[in-house]
Amino acid sequence: MSTPAQVGRAAAEELAATLRVDAAERDRAARPPVKEVGLLRGSGLLTLLIPVELGGGGGAWPDANTVTRIVAGADASVGHLIGYHYLHQWRSELFDRREITERLRRQTVRHSWFWAGVSNPLDADLTLTPAGDGFTVDGRKTFATGAMVADRLVVSAVRADSGEKVTFTVDAGARGIGYLDDWDNMGQRLTASGGVVFDNVAVPAGDVLGVQPDDPLAPGAVRISLAALGFQLILCQIYVGIAEGALAEAAEYTRRRTRPWTLSGVDSAVADPYILAGYGELVAGVRAARLLADEAAAALHAAAERGSELTAEERGAAAVTISAAKVLSTRVVTETTSRIFEFAGARATAAAFGFDRFWRNARTLTLHDPVAYKAREVGAHFLTGEYPPFTGYS
Repeated sequence: MSTPAQVGRAAAEELAATLRVDAAERDRAARPPVKEVGLLRGSGLLTLLIPVELGGGGGAWPDANTVTRIVAGADASVGHLIGYHYLHQWRSELFDRREITERLRRQTVRHSWFWAGVSNPLDADLTLTPAGDGFTVDGRKTFATGAMVADRLVVSAVRADSGEKVTFTVDAGARGIGYLDDWDNMGQRLTASGGVVFDNVAVPAGDVLGVQPDDPLAPGAVRISLAALGFQLILCQIYVGIAEGALAEAAEYTRRRTRPWTLSGVDSAVADPYILAGYGELVAGVRAARLLADEAAAALHAAAERGSELTAEERGAAAVTISAAKVLSTRVVTETTSRIFEFAGARATAAAFGFDRFWRNARTLTLHDPVAYKAREVGAHFLTGEYPPFTGYS
């Protein structure tokens, strides 16, 4: 009998094969990813993390990371969408509101819901105002990956009466939610990462997941804070996926099309010692980044499994591992997506091949938050034992 990890990987590989066929063409068209979300629904991957007894695949957090990486290798935008879908499902469970999450998981299975989120930490806060038996939410967020093509949103807002930061879920098609469709960046063109406006949107009290305590060491707060690390980890996996995808497509081009240089003294590009060494260096770097990203996924999973007993020190150890993975995967993906052209040759820059999308996607994503601060966290822990601070990015 196949394990959830095996089933998820097989489905991800099949989806990736489909996406790879026209990835460059879809990147150029830059249309809202309605078709791509439909492919995610059809793949069965949307329910991977939902327990079997609720109708899902019974997978765990490391399985979701593997799927994200495989899909990102074929299409970084779709890898981003599925990675964040898993992230928002997973982080909604950190509040330990089982009656709410179980209901939402069953509905996700029944309706094949695709999840997205609205919670950029540095954006202007949304305001949550008590109204009757529930709340209303108002305000604007600049970046919300996948929200305009989602079925359900996980949203964070600040209560107008108490100043508490509250996380809740809402129907993505609820009255009063407007999608600006203003994502026009050079990379990740199919992520629908544009602005969202909330105008007196109703939030039932039964859809409130919980409050993020001001004190990071308050009961339950350490586990809730793992959400920030989840974002960082998913980005690491996407970076590794992009690097793997760039390597695979460039290598196929080199085998079939690259001509040996006139001074090489060999009959084919794959016999050129410089091309062989160049690919060898890139492969070694990507493999190292993948191993560290998987170690980071295991560390975060273990931390989450500790539940309310998770300590700040245990959380800090996971954070350092994830920061190290972020540093390495950032370096590897930016180097790999640039250097493949050196070994594929000048003709590989033709627009028809679309190899530039790997670099554009990598550069767009790796600017999500400054990687220098992740390196600082790793260095500080190494030299002084200091753990990363509790923030929306660490």
